[in-house]
Amino acid sequence: MRVLTIALAAGLAVATAHAETTYPDKPIHIVVPFSPGSATDVTARAIAQTLSQRLGQPVVIDNRPGAGGSIGAAQVAHAAPDGYTLLVHSSGHTVNPSIFANLGYDTQKDLMGISMLAELPSVLVVPPSKGWKTAKDLVTAAKAEPGKLSYGSAGTGSGTHMNAEKFRLRAGFEAVHVPYKGPPEGLQDIMGGRIDFMFAPIVSAISLIKDGRVVAIAVGSAKRSSVLPDVPTTEEAGYPDSAYRFWVGMLAPSGTPPAVVERLNKEVREALASPEIKQRLAALGADAAPMQAADFDKLIARELVENAALAKEAGIKPQ
Repeated sequence: MRVLTIALAAGLAVATAHAETTYPDKPIHIVVPFSPGSATDVTARAIAQTLSQRLGQPVVIDNRPGAGGSIGAAQVAHAAPDGYTLLVHSSGHTVNPSIFANLGYDTQKDLMGISMLAELPSVLVVPPSKGWKTAKDLVTAAKAEPGKLSYGSAGTGSGTHMNAEKFRLRAGFEAVHVPYKGPPEGLQDIMGGRIDFMFAPIVSAISLIKDGRVVAIAVGSAKRSSVLPDVPTTEEAGYPDSAYRFWVGMLAPSGTPPAVVERLNKEVREALASPEIKQRLAALGADAAPMQAADFDKLIARELVENAALAKEAGIKPQ
């Protein structure tokens, strides 16, 4: 029995070593847990083609939207830890444990970071029909009729939701949350005036802003966006501590071989450093944000604590 155990262990070690030295030798699937056209999706697609060229294998995007990204995340959390099924998620990844009672996976134990990909400011947009030109206009209207206004998000616990909650709390008003599968669906209802405001990733809203189909009245980040230089931040608009950091990053199932994680991290960081990718992200209002895998894991651990506090303050109870 002991000889058999040793032989099996040796065989597993050889198989693992072979997988690491030959990786990748088949297509890689990236699960995006939001709708096509969302900030997370656009960022994933911006880097997928370059990664495919660098790795010598097709990189396929698989959209699995719903439940603030937790549906797609659960799929990857339970996938084989071999580097062939990856996750590109948003900062909502660090919120979900605080708002979903049964995620079906453990955020820290079942998933591990590869690298942050980009930081993407969100923009506060409203329907043109409302006539609001500033964040103060919106807040004044919300306070005049407490609880009457509604706001959209890419799902409960998504970065777009938490950005809105942080702003709402700092501005001191009540409103009704309307979750969608992703930003595109929410933006459709902003255009139609069916909801009153939304913090949408600039990458999803920029064309609608330029066409006048939605009105940008503030950005949710700590600094202005180079794509919307004339739009003030919510803090500049008079609401201190209302900025929210929205990021998109790549993760893998825990247990993925270190050599595979290192290879992916190296290729991602080098891809993000290329002028082509930087230009594509900048055109969408995003900044490339490469990061070592260990540093990304530390950031996730820190934000899990911070977002738990924000969810509690907002009164968001686990579903």
